[in-house]
Amino acid sequence: MSVSNVSGCGKLYVVATPIGNLADMTFRAVEVLKKVDLVAAEDTRHVKMLLQHYGITNKLVSLHQHNEDKAALVLLEKLREGQSIALVSDAGTPLLSDPGMPLVKMVKEAGLDVVPIPGACALITALSAAGLPVTQFSFEGFLPRTSSARKAFFSERLQAKKTWIFYESCHRILATLQDMAEILPLDRQIVIARELTKLHETIVKTSLGDALLLVTQNDNMRKGEFVVIVDGAIEDKKEQIVTPEQEKILTILLRECSIKTAVALAVEITGVRKKLLYQAALQFEKEKEID
Repeated sequence: MSVSNVSGCGKLYVVATPIGNLADMTFRAVEVLKKVDLVAAEDTRHVKMLLQHYGITNKLVSLHQHNEDKAALVLLEKLREGQSIALVSDAGTPLLSDPGMPLVKMVKEAGLDVVPIPGACALITALSAAGLPVTQFSFEGFLPRTSSARKAFFSERLQAKKTWIFYESCHRILATLQDMAEILPLDRQIVIARELTKLHETIVKTSLGDALLLVTQNDNMRKGEFVVIVDGAIEDKKEQIVTPEQEKILTILLRECSIKTAVALAVEITGVRKKLLYQAALQFEKEKEID
């Protein structure tokens, strides 16, 4: 396996590491960590234990949220000199709510190779066992630390139709669910996944109200690292059709106005969503042409 490219510059390997169970380390990840010239780690003490477990002896350098801008410049020069580097976080796939973005961005802009070494990721692990729609989803990372900011966040996503996911710590999981319960309907389906791949792994799918009760009453449900998955809002069926009365209003407006103006006025008069009225207006115009 080559860890450098034909240009003489080294490659940056973005290496996923286990999120709890050491057996989830891939063969390819072990091979890369053995053969690179150095490993850039979020916490060198933590990663050192992982390397020792797999019999890897390699040079470690620190790259964390407080030094990553300066460290990235140094590592970029090493890559240009021909050294190969592996980027790892404390657990999971780097850059997903972990340090590393400045380095990857600099390396890409410099025209050098960035090679992903896939593996464990708490986000995908939780989604795969959640039982909620995953065709489309949004990942929100860690939520704001203050209650007011979290409530604003939840208000913005109240009507979001697709599944959304965030990470949370044991210190804030209860407060976060309390804030969520003030904004979202208590019957909204959510999944709480904690300690994924570890001994006390727990994945619970239930309503927001029951989840809040569970976390409040069970001390163990306030321990560990959390992935929270929230089902999208159910679209109001009443808004999915245009009633005969609303169609009549739109038809009258179309006689006097352009489609754009007629739709805008109909939205103001009826309160029906613009997209539905615009589709209806196009259909009316199409039928008029056929007649």
